[in-house]
Amino acid sequence: MGPKGTTRGLPDVVSEAAGHLVRASGDESGAALTSSHGKTMLRLAETLTELSRALTSTALSGPPPAWQLPPPGAHADPGFTYVRGLPEIGAAIQGVVDGARKEILTAQPDGPRPSAVLDKALDGVRRQIDGGVSMRTLYQHSTRFDEPTKEYVRTVAGYGGQVRTLAEFFDRLIVVDQRTAFIPASADRTVVVVVTEPAVVRFLTDMFERAWDRAEPYPFLPVRAADAATEVIPDMREAICKLLIEGRSDREIARRLGLSLRTLQSHIARLKDSYSAQHRLQLGYLMARAEITGTPVATSPPL
Repeated sequence: MGPKGTTRGLPDVVSEAAGHLVRASGDESGAALTSSHGKTMLRLAETLTELSRALTSTALSGPPPAWQLPPPGAHADPGFTYVRGLPEIGAAIQGVVDGARKEILTAQPDGPRPSAVLDKALDGVRRQIDGGVSMRTLYQHSTRFDEPTKEYVRTVAGYGGQVRTLAEFFDRLIVVDQRTAFIPASADRTVVVVVTEPAVVRFLTDMFERAWDRAEPYPFLPVRAADAATEVIPDMREAICKLLIEGRSDREIARRLGLSLRTLQSHIARLKDSYSAQHRLQLGYLMARAEITGTPVATSPPL
């Protein structure tokens, strides 16, 4: 410890030790060192002095050493803030969304939304759009077969909102006025990061726009699932093929595409028929071979 209880840095300690060694290695008159012991001590002192200089230079120009780094989860940067807990996350999102002035972008994965959640959201959506805020939402293709979601989208479209769907997996994202974004910070989405760093918000907005360009407009007619299936099932089957080739489990594929496990297994059964595969292992081999040879992915007729 230094004066008044301050902690001394490692370079200071090393430098001081080197100084002590230099003084201890010579006599008070400054006579030349003659003993081998004295020469050894002098070389050690010189080495420690160089080490002191190197550590001092690193401390001034490089990142802080590991023992000075903030603990995990601690961030001094105001552009990134963690919010933990579902009630707290909901309040944080609502506070930012209520202050929207121009645009709200949302990407909502995991398939159909609970009808209670959709009903609760309608008043807020109408209020925002009536206030001149544009709203665009991305869902997954599986929502096209869910009646409550279809009714919600039909109502939102009547207000002026836009909805599109994708076959591929994407994570949850909300961007408000291209100034604030919310992204998950944990697998169970009980922790989110509120991003206000302009460069990162622009990057996330661009990600949304690229996904939006690839997505398909949500149709309201025809209303029958069998008619809608011809538009989206080929894309869904192709996504399933790619995930199967990657070795994903059924549960993971179902989660990523917003499907029930039973629905996914029905798709896999149809794929087996398309590739004349007797079991899943053979199916994976045949699909991988088709991908390597450039053969188009087989997509059997819709269910």
